Amino acid sequence: MPLSSVRHALLCAAAGLAWPDGLRADEREEVRTVLFGSLDAGRSTFVSAGGKFAPDGYGRDGLAALATFGYGLRTERDWWGDPRGQAGGAPPRVLRHTVQGGAVAGWQWVRDWGIAALFAGPEIAFEVLDSPATRRLPAPRIGARVQGELWARPTEATLLTATLIAGTARGSAWGRVAWGVRLPAPVLGDGYVGPEAALYADRTGYRKWSLGLHATDLALPFEGVAPVRLRVSAGWAYEEQIRRPGVYGALSAWLPL
Repeated sequence: MPLSSVRHALLCAAAGLAWPDGLRADEREEVRTVLFGSLDAGRSTFVSAGGKFAPDGYGRDGLAALATFGYGLRTERDWWGDPRGQAGGAPPRVLRHTVQGGAVAGWQWVRDWGIAALFAGPEIAFEVLDSPATRRLPAPRIGARVQGELWARPTEATLLTATLIAGTARGSAWGRVAWGVRLPAPVLGDGYVGPEAALYADRTGYRKWSLGLHATDLALPFEGVAPVRLRVSAGWAYEEQIRRPGVYGALSAWLPL
């Protein structure tokens, strides 16, 4: 692939910085808006949706803003609120419900080798334990969020992405790194397949490690449908509060407008 074609593909990839996995949108440099959504399922589940807007288009350096809203559900033990935990015993597992949203803005840099972006802005979070020790609903917490994205092409046929998101509303941080090899053009839209690894942690002491395989930038195999692109992944996950391994599956979709 000539350098001009590589650079064009990377410019289009900037649309994917709307989503924490740095995904490519389409081959229209003048795309300014991308809608996205995702589902991450396993012992813990998180679903979210949002959009990104770049007033100067995704094919050049410039300002960009994105907003997200999500809901999460996970199992844990209420070591602090349940009397059995305070007495040194093992409290039963309970469900933690989390609702969070954020709106950040920043700058994206477009180069021949790839795209990088940095964002910052406010976030809000509300969470509650479905536990007998919960007497009332806590108030939502407001904080700040920072986010960094990288989409790079080390070679013409490989892809490297990295994401880091940290926020103060829940004292949380999430990071993911992935590497992929480009599929042959007839295979689901010339996407990439390879390994991925991620880590999530927050102030409650919860940690989730995951290691798996991903297929990124897949096209729906139907004629005449909207240009929706997909990322699917699956693998092994370990949650420290559950203290046993499990499996996870994830699906992300994005649509350039």
